[in-house]
Amino acid sequence: DLGTAVLVRELARRNASARLVLASSMVVYGEGRYRCPEDGVVRPPPRDRVQLEAKEFEPACPRCGRELVPESVPEDAPLEPRNVYAATKLHQEQLCAAFGRETGAPVTALRLHNVYGPRMPRDTPYAGVASIFRSALESGAAPRVFEDGRQLRDFVHVRDVADAFVRALTAEPPVAGAFNVASGEPRSVGDMAAALASAFAEGRSPVVTGEHRLGDVRHVFASPERAAGRLGFRARISFEDGMREFAQAPLRL
Repeated sequence: DLGTAVLVRELARRNASARLVLASSMVVYGEGRYRCPEDGVVRPPPRDRVQLEAKEFEPACPRCGRELVPESVPEDAPLEPRNVYAATKLHQEQLCAAFGRETGAPVTALRLHNVYGPRMPRDTPYAGVASIFRSALESGAAPRVFEDGRQLRDFVHVRDVADAFVRALTAEPPVAGAFNVASGEPRSVGDMAAALASAFAEGRSPVVTGEHRLGDVRHVFASPERAAGRLGFRARISFEDGMREFAQAPLRL
């Protein structure tokens, strides 16, 4: 947050009106979008410790208690960060949006989903679950999958992400607003761990641990249609091809 605030302050002092493209994140949504068969689209509350320790991982309808069906998240979904990292990413968007309103600079926020690919850093919790699993395989350990492994995410290859940034930085005229950068094909965390282990030479099979972390969300995956329509962006690297490459690609120390 502080780094972003310093950047936009200095840009404003210099009367800079060039476009600003922000690497935002899907974490600003909090939980994904859910539909109840009785009540329609609803927002389940954060899962509490009692639920998670009882292995009740799926959120229920806050009105009637029925099981919910997850749906893809559009950019106009409510923003509800549910951990510290998510709160700071949303604050980045807000700071940049305020800069854009006050200076007239076009601001594009690319809400990256679960990015993976060559040269991810090794042995760090900050690069996401793909890096954590790949680091485990590199060290000869089995990937440890939390909850029941069925939580859904959208895994998007780093080269597709780079393409989205080039399009946002070069579009004429500039295209302001928030955009999901995603494949549009939800996969479970368990599926990702299995695909990675299968493609890794002598990789150990994933272990589903049932562990949990407070603040984690259950399902969040995206609709890529706005990015396709306004930026011309579509992810092109398939999940299968991307995971095979990532399993053999070097990690960055």
